[in-house]
Amino acid sequence: MRGDRSPHAELGRLQINFVEFEKRDGKSTAPYLDAIRAQLKGIPGAEISVTQEQSGPPTEPPINIEIQGDDFDNLIKTAVGLKNYLDSVQVPGVEELKMDVDLQNPELTLTVDRERALIAGVSSAQVGMQIRTALFGKEVSKIKDGKEEYKIQLRNESLQRKNLVDILNMRLSFRDMAAGGMVKNIPISSLVKVEPTNTLGSVRRKDQKRLIQLSSNVLLAQGFNPTSVNAVIAQYISNFNGLQEGVTIKQTGENQQQLETVSFLGKAMIIALMLILFTLVLQFNSISKSVIILTEILFSIIGVLLGFSIFGMKVSGVMTGLGIVGLAGIVVKNGILIIEFTDVLRARGMKTKEALVQAGKTRIIPVLLTALAAILGFIPIAIGFNINFVTLFSELNPHIFFGGDSVSFWKPLSWTLIFGLIFAFFMTLFIVPAMYLIAERLRRPMRRHFGGKWISMLGIPPLTFIFLPLMFVTAFIHSRNAKRRNAKNNANGDKIINGSWY
Repeated sequence: MRGDRSPHAELGRLQINFVEFEKRDGKSTAPYLDAIRAQLKGIPGAEISVTQEQSGPPTEPPINIEIQGDDFDNLIKTAVGLKNYLDSVQVPGVEELKMDVDLQNPELTLTVDRERALIAGVSSAQVGMQIRTALFGKEVSKIKDGKEEYKIQLRNESLQRKNLVDILNMRLSFRDMAAGGMVKNIPISSLVKVEPTNTLGSVRRKDQKRLIQLSSNVLLAQGFNPTSVNAVIAQYISNFNGLQEGVTIKQTGENQQQLETVSFLGKAMIIALMLILFTLVLQFNSISKSVIILTEILFSIIGVLLGFSIFGMKVSGVMTGLGIVGLAGIVVKNGILIIEFTDVLRARGMKTKEALVQAGKTRIIPVLLTALAAILGFIPIAIGFNINFVTLFSELNPHIFFGGDSVSFWKPLSWTLIFGLIFAFFMTLFIVPAMYLIAERLRRPMRRHFGGKWISMLGIPPLTFIFLPLMFVTAFIHSRNAKRRNAKNNANGDKIINGSWY
């Protein structure tokens, strides 16, 4: 733990960062957060922020409310009113709402008395330039050292710049041509009026609009998560009555970034599936077989969701999405092994059912080894198995422990792959051969009855939902037409034997 106090702030800011305690003693840092917040909360005039070490790329605060508008007065009224309203309702899980704009920033305003300056023969530009030179400096010359060039700045010393009395006692020297070229030395204090005021610390903009942000951490140690807390805050924001004209309120932060990432992963998944389908069609020269292989991805996702729901685990939109994208490549390969070897056996003269059984017996070993290798490789990451290899070789003490803060980051990805591979293994042995057999047996009668070349594809899930109503409607029409023909032929004395198209 490290505490840094800034010497430049009047009251100071204390920031506490946690180093990974679990590397030393295997304990998570989450239980310490609330205790430190409670001990440091009573320090007057201090801004305290207790944060946990973050894994992965930097993100915005878990709770972040953006208030935008053009009129700054309405913007400040809305921001202050919303902050007071949310503080009064005390939303569970919110640590402390903070505004990124300091509305009470002290400022000294020096206003030039134009009447006095006119009598003394001084312009407001001369007064302003004199004060600017004293505080910020003025370039008077340059010096060269070889190819390097350095600027020479003229300004007051540090003690004089920080002392208001010294600044006001500075004398403005100039030659008054109206008085015959007389040199005058006039103190700044006789030309300006000093007024202590308050001003805004800074003005931020986003999309060319003024912006004020309200942000806070989430009390993760007490079991709250950013998604549920933001949902509760959204309800309170919808009931807020202090919204001024021309001002908009929007919830952003870590939650919005996750939604954008999930949306991107969804688009990437669709593009990947289209590319996989195109490659499979080129390989097998069959759309039905390609769709059968792609359905493995759908069933593996079902297995992931079942695993998370059975064991009561939390789903991470980003890491679970990455796991599903990685899972697609593995399960597709398993389907290719079964279907490709089945086609080889059928080309040798074996019947479809026998070829499927033989392909399953032959290819079960590589499918099983692939799934087991991936599952066993991800189990240590999923359960948080930690070994300190430095102390293992130096002190012969590996400091083995389970858990830690890093598990919360890698756990969704690991269990996604584990659940998906377990479900996909049984699906490869049972569901894929069954769909292949159904598609092949429906191919000829479906084409003969419906007269379509691609109609056998409708027997493959999830296209089955289209096939079933189409089958009943077509069978009903076919049955009515058959009855009409039979009735017509029976009226002519012909004998007709009725039969089913199945």
